[in-house]
Amino acid sequence: MAFTHLFLGLVFTYLIGAALSLALHRNDRSVTYASFMSSFLASVFGIIFSLSVMYGDTFVINIPGSSILQFGVSIDKLSAFFILVISITSLAVSIYSIGYVTEYFGKKDVGYLGFLFNIFILSMILVVSVSNAVMFIIVWELMSIISYFLVIYEHEKSETRKAGLIYIIMTHVGTGFIILSFLVMASVAGSFNFESFKGIGGQLSPAFKDMAFLFALIGFGTKAGIVPLHIWLPYAHPAAPSNVSALMSGVMIKTAIYMMIRFFFEFLGVDTLWWGILLLLVASISSLLGVMYALMEHDIKRLLAYHSVENIGIILIGLSVSMIFMSARQPELAAFGLIAALYHLINHAMFKSLLFMGAGSIIFSTHTKDIESLGGLIKKMPWTAFFFLIGSMSISALPPFNGFVSEWLTFHAQLLSTNLSINLVTILVLGSGAALALTSALAAACFVKAFGISFLALPRTVPAENAKEVPNTMLAGMGILSFMCIVFGISAYYVVGILDSLSEPIVGIGIASNITNVFTIGTIPSFAGSISTTWIALLLILFMPLPIILFRSSLTSKYETWGCGQPRSTARNEYTATAFSKPIRKWLENIYRPHREIYTTYANSHFFKTSFKFESHIEDVFEQYLYNPFIELTLAISRSFRVIQTGSIHAYLAYIFAVLMILLISIITGGI
Repeated sequence: MAFTHLFLGLVFTYLIGAALSLALHRNDRSVTYASFMSSFLASVFGIIFSLSVMYGDTFVINIPGSSILQFGVSIDKLSAFFILVISITSLAVSIYSIGYVTEYFGKKDVGYLGFLFNIFILSMILVVSVSNAVMFIIVWELMSIISYFLVIYEHEKSETRKAGLIYIIMTHVGTGFIILSFLVMASVAGSFNFESFKGIGGQLSPAFKDMAFLFALIGFGTKAGIVPLHIWLPYAHPAAPSNVSALMSGVMIKTAIYMMIRFFFEFLGVDTLWWGILLLLVASISSLLGVMYALMEHDIKRLLAYHSVENIGIILIGLSVSMIFMSARQPELAAFGLIAALYHLINHAMFKSLLFMGAGSIIFSTHTKDIESLGGLIKKMPWTAFFFLIGSMSISALPPFNGFVSEWLTFHAQLLSTNLSINLVTILVLGSGAALALTSALAAACFVKAFGISFLALPRTVPAENAKEVPNTMLAGMGILSFMCIVFGISAYYVVGILDSLSEPIVGIGIASNITNVFTIGTIPSFAGSISTTWIALLLILFMPLPIILFRSSLTSKYETWGCGQPRSTARNEYTATAFSKPIRKWLENIYRPHREIYTTYANSHFFKTSFKFESHIEDVFEQYLYNPFIELTLAISRSFRVIQTGSIHAYLAYIFAVLMILLISIITGGI
């Protein structure tokens, strides 16, 4: 009964917040507190409810209906884990939003934003809760449509409308493939209830089983943002308000991972080796290309969007390694890979939402997303700089922060592939480990650029010079997730134990009982390696003051910063983001395919230049060579059908008559 009250309290609080947002939409300040405090309170309910289920029993609500359209809620430990991820993130973002949306006061309808915000979070919770395929499609579409309206919230901008169009097209393409995968399974199960789908892979023919897998991979992979289905991310995330970007990148794309785990492990059963190999290749390419394109970005939100592609790839590397081990009948190793995937999933939600809120704070204060227009913000916005630095170190996998732990576990799972009997598969998995190592190095380089160019040195523009610290509620939201990045880093032993209880029902075996002590993770019999983020944190705390003490006690002379021969150092002497990334752009120019343009303005004679401007752009290979040709082909085919659009009602009646005659003849001859 307590579970029911908590879940209903969670649902109705979001609905109340949405209703109050519409009712109070004329008063910006009142609607802000009503809508976002409601989502905050609902998030608290969500955290309590999810922890109760994770440490208790499965929660089930069944509402009578037809066998096709039956609304039911079934929340096991895996569902509860995702509700926990959604609730922690939405709690922090709700507090952050109270200050963030003041930017829209008097300009936009804040009540409309609050309504969409509450319904969006509720739809994500329902996606990981419903137990019927038809109801899943309904709430999945609700989540997609609401997120579309959030993406185009600033619809007066042409780039925002373009981003919304790309997003809604891609998400519906993905939904189409999801429906096909459901139909394949329901054709054998005779029902659309998820309970009847469990183990359905054993009843499907190999061809239909592979078909269902591929449909699910494409459908959910589109929402997750795997390459080459990622095209909507670098458009949608920068276009949406930053608090919405934090939710979309932090948790919405994770709902696709939730359904992948359900499909591959519970519904179809992982007994086909090439499934894991295919997912491993896609994941490795996604992680590597995601960070490579992020390195070239100067728009801070597009940079973070590409890092979502990278980190989804890292999560799926852990998941694919687990699938490979399961197909090789090694469930103990499969559990390790799945734990690594789930660990990085919650870690990514924490640090990526934090970074998007940090980017939103920069935009709130400077009104620009261009890194090249920033600089010197660490003195103007010290708390924002501190929180952004924590997020940067976490996503760069530096110990003792949370990103380090989950990436280390993923590396460890890849190294365990030496236990496989097929040498070629072992080589592929170890090769993906090399790709992950390069990804981690490039991610660190990218955030050295993002933090250094944005926060250090001198302000490059007047807006950066006049920047001020953001409101306290925005700092509080970032502070919560910064704290979680540290907690999930130094308490790895406990987190692994919790995640093991989630993976055990899925892979059939638990491994956490073999971990030796609270200070190490990974020390499992036959698992070669261990790490202690707790000891790393303690050593850092112990030795960090030492350089400061030594520096203060030494004799030093101070002088102004060297200004390259100039009498005074200015922002024009600073290293730029373009210069920082140029060596990598040169190294990988066969992939980036850069285009350089030089603009020169002359005076009365071409011998006297008044201005000189250089621009460099990289080519979006997937958009240029995959999507654009497909769009052109679709438009060409569509134009060819214009001949039947005569504008004559008589012609249209003739078409209808012809179709009816064909159907009648087919029925008479037994064709239908």
